[in-house]
Amino acid sequence: MRAISNFLTSRWGPIITGMVVGVLAPVLVKLGNPGNMGICVACFNRDIAGALGLHRAAVVQYIRPEIIGFVLGALLAALLFREFKPRGGSSPLIRFLLGMFAMIGALVFLGCPWRAYFRLSGGDWNAIPGILGLFVGVGLGIIFLKRGFSLGRSRPASPVAGWVMPVFVVILLVLLVAAPLFGRSAEGNPVGPIFFSEKGPGSQHAPLLIALGAGLLIGFLAQRSRFCTVGALRDIILLRDMHLFNGVLALLIAAFLTNLALGQFKPGFESQPVAHTNLLWNFGGMVLAGLAFTMAGGCPGRQVFLSGEGDADAGIFVIGMLVGAGVAHTFSLASSTTGPGAYGPAIVIIGLVILSIIGLTMRETRTA
Repeated sequence: MRAISNFLTSRWGPIITGMVVGVLAPVLVKLGNPGNMGICVACFNRDIAGALGLHRAAVVQYIRPEIIGFVLGALLAALLFREFKPRGGSSPLIRFLLGMFAMIGALVFLGCPWRAYFRLSGGDWNAIPGILGLFVGVGLGIIFLKRGFSLGRSRPASPVAGWVMPVFVVILLVLLVAAPLFGRSAEGNPVGPIFFSEKGPGSQHAPLLIALGAGLLIGFLAQRSRFCTVGALRDIILLRDMHLFNGVLALLIAAFLTNLALGQFKPGFESQPVAHTNLLWNFGGMVLAGLAFTMAGGCPGRQVFLSGEGDADAGIFVIGMLVGAGVAHTFSLASSTTGPGAYGPAIVIIGLVILSIIGLTMRETRTA
């Protein structure tokens, strides 16, 4: 067991994790997940928010087993290697806000950093401005970090705090399997409290056990290797360190080759699955998301994995993403295949202003 841990924490850890993720995501598409969305942490959390009734966009409602697997896989790894350490207290309200804006920015682009790379590996050239925007957003975050931005230090917390997210996803798994219908519509038909799409991306999903197993494997590997798509860019720009970015390169190459093998590589701008062709707001949405992820300390996947190993601050960020999905779809902020939502461009600008104010004013306070 120690040998496995040492291998996954070596320079090979992110590479192996990236290869596994890069292969599994296109395979999950082949088995039923939406095109170029074999694994999208933001989109999948958006679907979970819809399933819980936080928004009523009927085409994106489903409890994604992959996210459940991410948390439980990371929990298993943390327990096995004695890294389950409940902690929290690092600017939770700001982290919640960052989670909201990260999700909103991702839904303007229609994907998180993970999906940006999967879209590119599937031939969706609309991902290119999104990835460039991600670089810019991370760069802005680094400027704030160099100026002293800090959310403060986490502190040891009660074990109860560390178990909140694992228990939450277990409840989600029960709800996914049971699909209870406790409510009643105006016509008297049984509805909710869990909602599932009957058409659109939310209705497209791989078999439950396969999706859950993929999530468990990825969660386990990522917890050990510290795999992070945003941290990879941060470390290159800030430290000239390729350790994490090698994992991103491995993901891209593995996903491209797997898409080729499965006949899923379809290059072009037009008619790409769950994507729009507005280059400006593909770029702008990911600037906002990249900035929020950098200020929070990691990409959406990393936040989910950290929540599984007892980090309550990461859990608050994930909850912020769920609420952000509800806000985005309720107030016409999220994009669709026809282009940005009515108020999507405005919220990107507003979000960049708010996060810039936070980035320029927040410093870690020291007590005597």
